[in-house]
Amino acid sequence: MNKDKSLFVEFFGDYPIIRVLDFLIENDVFDYSRKDICRNADVSWNTLETFWNSLEERNIVDYTRKVGKASLYKLNTKSPIVEKLIELDNKLMKKSMEKIGIKKEKAKAFV
Repeated sequence: MNKDKSLFVEFFGDYPIIRVLDFLIENDVFDYSRKDICRNADVSWNTLETFWNSLEERNIVDYTRKVGKASLYKLNTKSPIVEKLIELDNKLMKKSMEKIGIKKEKAKAFV
């Protein structure tokens, strides 16, 4: 896993549930097994199990299908909670890009 923290993780803190949400937000097009989510979010299976039911109960993740023995899940982008999280992630990204643009403009002014 890339050890650089995303803006989402920097903003909310480097906690397992935040890393899982960040991974799912960044990869909302595809569905994943819980094992894949653990691996890609750098969260242990036991830790994921402590909050996974809560994500399902709050409709943050949806079961999509079964492949072999693995159940696959994806982010429920229709959930009002998830919509707000995605909106916040987009705003954080936009703010970051604006700051980069401002820094480039200042650098050009000094040249």
